[in-house]
Amino acid sequence: MSVLRLVGRPLLASMFVSGGLGSLRAPEQVAPAAEPVVRPVTDRVTALPDRTEEVVRLSGAVQVAGGLLLATGRVPRVAALALAATLVPTTLAAHRFWEVKDPEERAQQRIHFLKNASMLGGLLIAAADTAGNPSLAWRGRHAARDVRREARLVRRSVRAAARPAARAGAARARLPR
Repeated sequence: MSVLRLVGRPLLASMFVSGGLGSLRAPEQVAPAAEPVVRPVTDRVTALPDRTEEVVRLSGAVQVAGGLLLATGRVPRVAALALAATLVPTTLAAHRFWEVKDPEERAQQRIHFLKNASMLGGLLIAAADTAGNPSLAWRGRHAARDVRREARLVRRSVRAAARPAARAGAARARLPR
């Protein structure tokens, strides 16, 4: 693992572990701000709990687990995607700067919104990082190419073996019985 990954992943994950623990411990503090975003999502996604506090707690658990997985380098791409999935609604719920009237508070909320947008960018980069290994798409294309090559070789082998067998069969058919 490169030094950048070794240092960068835990740094990126730290915010999620910290925030996720806060959501797990006291979801009622976050629930009022989350309500405008959670309600439309839970109406469309039936697998999510109905109560906002439970959704906040679930999001916190995903953030803690995903943060720890990302920090330790265990399934970092999946962890980064899971964290990104929790970051979008969290940002839309907590940092609605466009609704704030006070200019100073609006500026603070805009800074937090952009900070979260930056973290989302980092998570997307982490989700795409294959750590120097070929991507699944590359592996799939090359596996398909190898299968096609093997199929051509088998077809050629069958044709090459079939010609002498056909000739032997034709010669045997001409022999008296």
